[in-house]
Amino acid sequence: MTNNNLDEIIGQLKKANRAAIFCHARPDGDALGSGLALCLAFRNAGKFATMYCEDLPPEKFSFLPVTGQVKRGLSPKTEYDTFISVDCADVARMGIFAEAYLKFSGTTVNIDHHISNTYFGKLNYVSVCPASCEVMTEIFTAAGFEITKEIADLLMLGLITDSGNFTHNDVSEHTFLTAAKLRAKGADVNAINYNMYARQQKARALLYGRVMNNIRFELDDKVTFIVTTLNDLKQTGADKSVTEGFVDFPLTVDGVEVSVSLMEVKKRQYKVSLRSKGKVNVNAVAAAFGGGGHILASGCMIFGSYEEVVDKLKYAVYQNL
Repeated sequence: MTNNNLDEIIGQLKKANRAAIFCHARPDGDALGSGLALCLAFRNAGKFATMYCEDLPPEKFSFLPVTGQVKRGLSPKTEYDTFISVDCADVARMGIFAEAYLKFSGTTVNIDHHISNTYFGKLNYVSVCPASCEVMTEIFTAAGFEITKEIADLLMLGLITDSGNFTHNDVSEHTFLTAAKLRAKGADVNAINYNMYARQQKARALLYGRVMNNIRFELDDKVTFIVTTLNDLKQTGADKSVTEGFVDFPLTVDGVEVSVSLMEVKKRQYKVSLRSKGKVNVNAVAAAFGGGGHILASGCMIFGSYEEVVDKLKYAVYQNL
């Protein structure tokens, strides 16, 4: 499948009257921001739109009340003419909604920013950049969709969080111009930064200390591993969603090129998040295990004991150092 041009995507969005919008499981700020912004834009234009996700948004996003409108199950009584995926590199990332998306007889649209996107929609608009919210802002501007303050907050949320607060190497002049445009529309940068990077629950603080106390250094200290076990979550009373951002801390250590964060999903199964300072393409590392994402930030799922998983990842990173 191919990448469609912007006019084709805008044409379909304007034709859509009843849209279901999907993002990836375990939604982050970019998934929620881009999906809910589009949902609100549709509603403001007099269209029917609902956003769906396999997992409900983590509590930390509740400072934006619209995040409470995300649904977990498609109603068989609700009819749609368009299915739209946002921030999904491949259809499997939609989890329980993947099959419905693939079997949908109407139009499917795939809007994303990942270099590893598989172009799984009937229409695709993939622009490699720091965030899907940067892509969505471009679409709204070209389509003439109104960017209200509520929409600007959502788009800024994704832009800030997926760019690492504008610190990632792929941040461009266009990224900053997008941020300026959203700020001019009323986006509350202070509230977004406070809720994403400063405010935290006691359980998260306890879990963070527990995880970081056991950082593991490998390959001449160029690679670090951290792991959050099911027991860690139980002992601290934390939810798995609070681990977002843990993977970034080891990259602050001098000499570290790649940070690997393991989340124990169940016995012998780990969700893997990878971050790179720039020398290592972690998208290639993740791809070796059926995952993907960005050159500097990617993820995958690996099965095996903890030591087996570490050995597999060590070798994959070594091949790309």
